[in-house]
Amino acid sequence: MILILEQILNGLQLGVMLFLMAAGLTLVFGIMNLVNLAHGALYMVGAYLATYFFQATGSFVLGVALALAGTLLVGIVTELVALRTLYERDHLDQVLATFGLILIFNELVAMLWGRAAIYSSLPAYLQGHVEIAGSFRYPLYRLLIIFVGLAVAAGLWYVVVRTRLGMLIRAGASNRTMVAALGINIRLLYTMVFGFGAALAGLAGIMAGPIYAVQPGMGELVLIQVFVVIVIGGIGSIRGALVGAVIVGVVDTLGRAFLKPFLATVITPTAAENAGPALASMLIYLLMAVVLALRPEGLFPSRG
Repeated sequence: MILILEQILNGLQLGVMLFLMAAGLTLVFGIMNLVNLAHGALYMVGAYLATYFFQATGSFVLGVALALAGTLLVGIVTELVALRTLYERDHLDQVLATFGLILIFNELVAMLWGRAAIYSSLPAYLQGHVEIAGSFRYPLYRLLIIFVGLAVAAGLWYVVVRTRLGMLIRAGASNRTMVAALGINIRLLYTMVFGFGAALAGLAGIMAGPIYAVQPGMGELVLIQVFVVIVIGGIGSIRGALVGAVIVGVVDTLGRAFLKPFLATVITPTAAENAGPALASMLIYLLMAVVLALRPEGLFPSRG
């Protein structure tokens, strides 16, 4: 029972990190109609900047703040220099251009920090465990990731639903021509949304740095999972991104932890050893296929 609870929390932790990336990506696509394959590169930039600034300043909090600001700046510059001319182009042009950005970002970080993986440490006050129930203890930092992710989700909901900026974002997603006709600077709105999405991706990378290896290309694998999250949750939906991310995180984590032992009870151990990891890696894609068969627009399609 303790092992199941631990894996559920691990899945929730993975889910909130996927949500941070999915939220920014689905906002960019829903409002700007831009397919941005380079979103994973911004996740990588956040991880590298946080590691660098933490080592340079010796302060984890300051390193996180500088890395967030740096990723926001990188996102804004990328939108202004490379993406602004792509809004009126078709999706194939956007895919090719943003794929080129992936290669550029990977080579830039390799030039600055090398191709070998680097590892980010945690300050002493984040290295302990928290007793949750009885003898069950869970790493403090992973618990912090869950709380930060859920807090960001609540804040993002408030901004999108309750503020004037959120009204403009929703209006821009529904009818950008009308928003521009009302005197709103739609280009500035696009830049703000893209920079905000970049900062969310950078935050996910910042939190992932101390858990996973920081290396060139680290954003590509997680980007595939993020696209699965968006398809399951519904394109353009923040609520769908959160629900889809939690479902994908929990299903993926539980599958990798328990599918092989379960198969070993019904087939031979050798067959389970071979089939278990392969089936576990396929679970989220099978789940996506089921959701698309039942709800082609996702669980919570955008109302726009």
